[in-house]
Amino acid sequence: MPGTHRIGRKLYARRRRWALSTALAAPVAGLLLFTTGGAAQAEPPAPPSAAEAKTMLGEISEKAEGSSDGYSRDKFPHWIDQGDGCNTREAVLKRDGEGVETGSDCYPTKGSWTSPYDGETWTQPGDVDIDHMVPLAEAWRSGASDWTQDRRQELANDLKTAQLLAVTDNVNQSKGDKDPAEWMPSKNDYHCTYARSWIWVKHTYEMTADSAEKEALTKALGTC
Repeated sequence: MPGTHRIGRKLYARRRRWALSTALAAPVAGLLLFTTGGAAQAEPPAPPSAAEAKTMLGEISEKAEGSSDGYSRDKFPHWIDQGDGCNTREAVLKRDGEGVETGSDCYPTKGSWTSPYDGETWTQPGDVDIDHMVPLAEAWRSGASDWTQDRRQELANDLKTAQLLAVTDNVNQSKGDKDPAEWMPSKNDYHCTYARSWIWVKHTYEMTADSAEKEALTKALGTC
């Protein structure tokens, strides 16, 4: 993992608590995610509270965005195998949908998906994109250019944080690789959750944030 700054004992202890809670939650989430028949649906991992997110934001190094030189989505291998014949995209579709049923190849044959970004509901998986909360290009400019490919793959397929969400496809496309200073969901009442999720991912992976991004996140936390 990149990151050269020292962390104090309090920060170390806090991260250990977060790691432990994630480790304990993972088996339960896995059981919910892959229950057959669509009766039990899991949800995206809940982000930290507004207070915790504010503390995390203060711990994220403020730095101007780096260059996009050398960036390629191929350097973030994604939609990898997640077990039970499902890749990451299919796993998120099962997790985030309602009444999801799948074929033997894990592709949904039935279900509905409500996008948290705009509140629209879809019944065709082709109308749904899996959004990377912190876009891969944004991650590249925020430190991932120096990571190993394995670490970039971990970010691109992360089911443990709120990095992956099923959302309306054209809304995801309008977001592109923009950070919160440039783009926020149209649903104002989701700004709090969006900011908490963004901060959680950046903090977990020790990415940097520029000053405008931090200002926008602070504003969004103020809506919590």
